Amino acid sequence: MLETAVVAARLAGQQAMEEINYVKVSVKNNNELVTQADQRCQKTIIDTIKQAYPDHGFIAEEGEGGKMFKQSPRGSEEIWWAIDPIDGTNNFAHQMPVFGVSVAALHKGEPIVGVIFDPATESMYTAVKGNDAQLNDRRIAASDDDMNEFTSVGLDSHLQFGDTLPTWVCQIMKRTRFRNLGTTVLQMAYVAKGGLVATIINTPKLWDIAAGAVIGQAAGAILSDWSGQKIFPLDLNKYEGGFFQTILANRKTHGQIVQLILQDCR
Repeated sequence: MLETAVVAARLAGQQAMEEINYVKVSVKNNNELVTQADQRCQKTIIDTIKQAYPDHGFIAEEGEGGKMFKQSPRGSEEIWWAIDPIDGTNNFAHQMPVFGVSVAALHKGEPIVGVIFDPATESMYTAVKGNDAQLNDRRIAASDDDMNEFTSVGLDSHLQFGDTLPTWVCQIMKRTRFRNLGTTVLQMAYVAKGGLVATIINTPKLWDIAAGAVIGQAAGAILSDWSGQKIFPLDLNKYEGGFFQTILANRKTHGQIVQLILQDCR
């Protein structure tokens, strides 16, 4: 399944790079940009996977009428693929090549295979549950750095609640060289390889975090919701596109971030 995911992600990423200078943009659900490449790249991924695994299920970002795409497994195996063909569509729509292709396989609601491809740099992040995380076939690991003036925490684009930022967001901004890349999957990949000490995500959906969950945890990072609780396993038959407030962080910073958020909520 990992080999299939790698092939599918690479094909979609190459296709996206070919189209980035000829983007046709529209708005879906009144608050999100979508391009013609999103649907085309998603079809490439699904068609590639179906050649090898025709009976597996799919949950993907681009469905009819702005909704997600969902197709249940037809066989006895409870395997679903979670797919984000272009994570960072706003960047892509403005011809900024900062985006990633995310492909994950889940068994009984738990991510077991994860691939994140950064086509602009030809960087392929991969992991199978229980094995090492890799970048272009070389082992990677989360850092053991703390939050300080020299390290970075990835922040979501959607952390503003009302007219103000929460206190904990301001504290992280003051304590670190925070980053927002406009793509959840690449920020999770950078935690896995030690470039970021953590990333905090407010409104991701399953396809945004499934691959990063496998890769990040294989690299030694901790994945949880904002209260420090596990996100997986999920009942994918009941999943209808809900959000998961997510933290992926190295072992030194994860507990600190959870405490900052919880203290702010009291």
